[in-house]
Amino acid sequence: MLHLRLIVPADLRDPVLACLDDCVGVTHVVLLPDAAVRPSGDVVLCDVARESADEVLAGLRGTGLTERGAIDVQDIELTLSAAADEAERLAPGEGADALVWESVSEITHEESTLTGVYLAFLTVATMLAASGAVLDSAILVVGAMAVGPEFGPLAGLCVALVQRRARPALRSLNALVAGFALAMALTVGFSLLMDGLGLFSRRRFDAVRPNTAFIWQPDATSFVVAFLAGIAGLLSLTSSKAGMLVGVAISVTTVPAAANAAVALGYGDVRQFWGSSVQLLLNMAGIVLAGVLTLLVQQAAWRMVRRRRGEVRTPA
Repeated sequence: MLHLRLIVPADLRDPVLACLDDCVGVTHVVLLPDAAVRPSGDVVLCDVARESADEVLAGLRGTGLTERGAIDVQDIELTLSAAADEAERLAPGEGADALVWESVSEITHEESTLTGVYLAFLTVATMLAASGAVLDSAILVVGAMAVGPEFGPLAGLCVALVQRRARPALRSLNALVAGFALAMALTVGFSLLMDGLGLFSRRRFDAVRPNTAFIWQPDATSFVVAFLAGIAGLLSLTSSKAGMLVGVAISVTTVPAAANAAVALGYGDVRQFWGSSVQLLLNMAGIVLAGVLTLLVQQAAWRMVRRRRGEVRTPA
């Protein structure tokens, strides 16, 4: 269940209550007249089955509430209520499968914005991966993959493409391109510094590296793995199972490929730079393609569920 707190101007009270009344899956509706101060108006509280949340939020947006009032949404960990059980029973589908566009858009907006923290995480992850590549340490490479924040902009790009929204797509692309460009440039300097200190060497980088050679030797499997990771990643976002994102992060070779390309660039190794760059592009393309297809399938499935529910509710 999701909990909604609405700040409703007085003249929107009736449309908002009518919207909540018309949507299945809504329960525990509470009206607190004139309880809001800024902006002024009523406070309406309600609980909504996750399966109905997208429909309810779209209906509330249609009343103009987001422009003149407010909609706050919170997850409810536990609800003991027969009314809530009935609301979930009447709502279409299963809560874990529900696609709540407002939630997905908000999450990807935050994760795909080019910020100082995002750049710091991406740079540190790339430097860690560079250390893992030169030292042939799979542990360091996996650690760098877990630290890397690049899945946020990739997911944001997927959502923007499905919703056909140019500005969020450009914001995500900017975070990816600018973020990786800066991280790789700093990693070039980092690798040269480490070489000067005697901690890295061209000999170690050119040596056989059985644990990390896959980073710059892409093949068809690279794309398949990235495609599967893209499906898992978008499913984890839409189902609120964010804990699975760690597993997604350590499945794709984006940060390690960027790191190996940066070290190769510092040493002037064209062969490894090219192979790492292809690996990076293959992984990002696989994630984006899989993410877009996953969202389209979920969107179509939920349309079918709602259409069938409408047919059931409409008398013959």
